[in-house]
Amino acid sequence: MSYRPRIPSPDRRTVLRGSLAASAALTLPLAATAAPAFALSGRPRAAWGVQVGDVTASSALVWVRSDRPARMIVETSATESFRRARTWHGPLVGSGTDFTGTTPLYGLPAGEQVHYRVTLSDPDDPRRTGEPVYGTFRTAPARRRDGVRFLWSGDIAGQGWGINPDIGGYRVYDEMRRLDPDFFLCSGDNIYADGVIEPSVTLPDGRVWRNVTTEEKAKVAETLAEYRGNFRYNLLDDNLRKFNAQVPSIIQWDDHEVRNNWYPGQILDDVRYTEKNVDVLAARSMRAFREYFPVSTLHESSGDGRVHRVVRHGPLLDVFVLDMRSFRNANSPGRQPDDTTGILGAEQLDWLKRELSRSRAVWKVIAADMPLGLVVTDGATDFEAVAQGDPGAPLGRELQIAELLRFIKHRRITGTLWLTADVHYTSAQHYAPERAAFKDFAPFWEFVSGPLAAGGFQANALDSTFGPDRVFVRAPDRANVSPMESPQFFGEVDIDGDSGELTVRLRAQGGSVLFSKVLQPGRVGQ
Repeated sequence: MSYRPRIPSPDRRTVLRGSLAASAALTLPLAATAAPAFALSGRPRAAWGVQVGDVTASSALVWVRSDRPARMIVETSATESFRRARTWHGPLVGSGTDFTGTTPLYGLPAGEQVHYRVTLSDPDDPRRTGEPVYGTFRTAPARRRDGVRFLWSGDIAGQGWGINPDIGGYRVYDEMRRLDPDFFLCSGDNIYADGVIEPSVTLPDGRVWRNVTTEEKAKVAETLAEYRGNFRYNLLDDNLRKFNAQVPSIIQWDDHEVRNNWYPGQILDDVRYTEKNVDVLAARSMRAFREYFPVSTLHESSGDGRVHRVVRHGPLLDVFVLDMRSFRNANSPGRQPDDTTGILGAEQLDWLKRELSRSRAVWKVIAADMPLGLVVTDGATDFEAVAQGDPGAPLGRELQIAELLRFIKHRRITGTLWLTADVHYTSAQHYAPERAAFKDFAPFWEFVSGPLAAGGFQANALDSTFGPDRVFVRAPDRANVSPMESPQFFGEVDIDGDSGELTVRLRAQGGSVLFSKVLQPGRVGQ
């Protein structure tokens, strides 16, 4: 597998006419038992909506899915009227990519609202075109004073909690869309390929949770078609498609895109799987992941087949997207005194140190798909994340993180903070050397959010190797609490253009701000 070494603008809150048209074409009742089936006659349709990813000050990637072979055409404009529109000729989409296509846009104006529409044309008769699908996004600013605001979270359709039409589907996406962020950072577990979606689940209080179901979600994903179906499943939700049409994304992956707690080289003993080689499953999932998300490093025109990358969002912000899954060593008790592979792999660690050193952004968000100091177990003896419960000097994967934290301190790299999801609750941890067994680092913050549409879980224990203090936590008191019983969580980051101050808000579905922290710019540690 090539992605790892071993194997004044218009009001953005305007309801988008194109996204509404797509929503009307793809409704939840239509998806009650299977993904939409379209007649083979007529014109190409883009009923799965549009997405934009990895937006910078001058570039973006636009995604669409057709119902048949088609040519992708993108038009961009500064206005909703599409006067003086610029046309981008995209790829011919077909069965080889599950009828998905991504078109890169370059030379865009910085800090401006961009309206776009995607039209699909018959490859044999360009005059036969489908209804255009509309979207909008804002490019990253060129000036510091413009400020940046984004959201982050993760964990979608997990533990059997899928799209519930009785509660309006994934309503949290509508709430996030109304906050009108510059972009959304998804911290992994975009799907639960190992999680079956049953037609209904009875809750502890006797209520019934009802799911939209599809054929591909009736078993664990093993084939390419099943992985593709898992990625399509979330796009059945009207709220998510509207969100995608208005809010660009930065996407990373974690374990459930393939299988719970997977690592390279793993051979499964799970009876649900006929394919036991996780590397084979991961390759199939990565192909579907690449087809269904607009990720710059995975695009065929300029990508190099990896998930980890830097997305530069103007003078105030660089986002360092990590891949803590593809390069890791095997899950273990994590007590080894020497570990050069760790959770990132040696090459990714060198890349991260190099890119952090080069960054001139005021704030450097390290987007991790797993937390640092929270103890995440894998079975009775092994550990899934970095921490392994030993409060002493770094061992196992902690050695790699210690090396990175030491590097940040000694190079006096300012403005770093860690954002993650994974554990299905929300919390804020402050790490400081005076509380730690390992002391050669500068203080920093780690903020956790999620899930967006999955079960809630109790808070994990802390490992004191790096001195975390849990300043805030909101978590259920039992495992796998449904979204009908506990609110879903997402985080908000707001960087002020004048002062450079960064404010983190941990939010709960329903409009509540649970916790807020203001960080000052220009400091090695907070």
